Amino acid sequence: MNTSLFTFLSMLFFTGLVAAISWSFTRKAKDVGAHGYFMASGGLNGWFIAGSMMLTNLSIDQLIGLNGDSYAHNLSSMAWEATAAVSTIALALFFLPRYMRGGFSTLPEFIEKRYDVTTRRVVSALMVATYTLVLNPASLYLGAITFNQIFDLQGILGWSYPATISLLIVSTGVIGAAYAVLGGLRAVAVSDTINGIGLLVVVILIPIIGLWTLGQGDVLSGAQTIMQDSPEKLNAIGGPQDKVPFGAIFTGMIVANLFYWCTNQAIVQKSMAAKNLAEGQKGVLLSGCLKLLVPLAMLMPGVIAWHLFRDQPLSNSDMAYPALVSVLMPWWMKGFFVAVIFGTVMSHFNAIINGTATLLTYDFYKPLRPLADDQALVRFGKRVSILAALVSLVVAPMLMYAPEGIYAVLRRFTGFFNMPIIAIMLFGFFNARGGAFPAKLVLGLHALCYAVFVLGLKIDVRLGVSFIHVMGIMFAIEMLILIALRNRYARAEPYVVQTSSRIMDLTPWRHAGSFSIVLLAALVSIYLTFSPLGVASAAGPSSWFVPLLATVWVAALAAISVVRRRWRQREPDAKSSLPTCEVQS
Repeated sequence: MNTSLFTFLSMLFFTGLVAAISWSFTRKAKDVGAHGYFMASGGLNGWFIAGSMMLTNLSIDQLIGLNGDSYAHNLSSMAWEATAAVSTIALALFFLPRYMRGGFSTLPEFIEKRYDVTTRRVVSALMVATYTLVLNPASLYLGAITFNQIFDLQGILGWSYPATISLLIVSTGVIGAAYAVLGGLRAVAVSDTINGIGLLVVVILIPIIGLWTLGQGDVLSGAQTIMQDSPEKLNAIGGPQDKVPFGAIFTGMIVANLFYWCTNQAIVQKSMAAKNLAEGQKGVLLSGCLKLLVPLAMLMPGVIAWHLFRDQPLSNSDMAYPALVSVLMPWWMKGFFVAVIFGTVMSHFNAIINGTATLLTYDFYKPLRPLADDQALVRFGKRVSILAALVSLVVAPMLMYAPEGIYAVLRRFTGFFNMPIIAIMLFGFFNARGGAFPAKLVLGLHALCYAVFVLGLKIDVRLGVSFIHVMGIMFAIEMLILIALRNRYARAEPYVVQTSSRIMDLTPWRHAGSFSIVLLAALVSIYLTFSPLGVASAAGPSSWFVPLLATVWVAALAAISVVRRRWRQREPDAKSSLPTCEVQS
């Protein structure tokens, strides 16, 4: 009881410290009006953008879900996270310059300008429904089971498991919603960044302690145990029987990640609030760099848990990470760990609440009330934030009855809307003539077909094909529909990007290209390392491993040299190609 009390008090201390720092930064910034509340007055720097994007993405569902997958299978699920580095490059180099030039506050705002207002509202409604009914409830639920495992609150209170989990869900959700409702986007970004630093410390520390325990006081000995005892657990090259076959990376997964990182309001809103394009690109690419820590931080603890608990297997793979932390974490550090996890859950929750409020305010309320002033917009945003939080609190306890791992449930349900949205976004950027009807047709057909064939009939299970491949096939069909109907349902006038009325510096970051190449080389190196050519072989790394690794980095250095030379040639014209603009509203 004394240990639990110390853990609880130290958790309160660290959580209060984050709140105090966030309040201080937010108060000094003096954000005013709707642009200040929803977009932090367009003043976020690269560090805050990276921290907020990562904490919106790397929530407790990754910690629990990915470690659960590696506990039950291997490292193949890391593809969802590590390959996101490619999508962050796409956001930094292609999407973000266009978003900032248009001065958009929401992604559906671009869709209205490119297609029509009905398409905008359909897309916005799909995002809001998924945020409120799937993503936020999952984060709250997984946080609750982690807190219960560490504190044994169920045993202390003597309540049933559902009642205990529901109490924890409500407590976390209420505090998390307060950040989004009271502080706006800047408070969310600052708290995300601080919690992100703590999360980085924790997720690196846990596997180190785990290896130290496996090796009986020697980290290297613990690593050798994993590589020699069951090297197949370290294989990131998923086979047909795995949840993430390697081939799926090049079909539905790359498209799903493009949607998540390049067109998902809760994620992209942070980069759109950058003080300039260079800071936005820095933040986005830094978040891509952090995603490459996933194999160590988000999956290795699951492998360690499999080795530690294999004599007494866990009843549910989603309990792997909480059980490991409960066993390994020193009692005097548990308060810090719980504060970080609590902050992670809150950060994910309040970021999505803020994104939901932004969508509802700008895509529904403002068009219906065009004369509404800033005070009315902020007031409406706060009200819908509370409503969205309440809906998520009601839905979250239902996830304890999910029949499969929660991470798989999340990925399956996000496929309900991500493919058609990224399809119409890409088509909208690359084709200026296609009209609104094909876009609405694709949105409706996808929702119907996915609900019937994937969620209902589970055709992927019946055919023995990964649902990721199914998403990729559906995306290809939807793109073909958009292309086939582009002339018959063409716009009267080709779409032309209109420059924003806001003042902003759209000069790109000079190192964006070089940094992107390093990210790609690091991604390939990670896959080579965690493959049968690397450490996932009983015989050890292949003779091809070092030469292939060297080839990757030699090619990367050559590409960086070319990119830097071209930048020096174009640097004098960089500002004129994407100019600072000030146009009357």
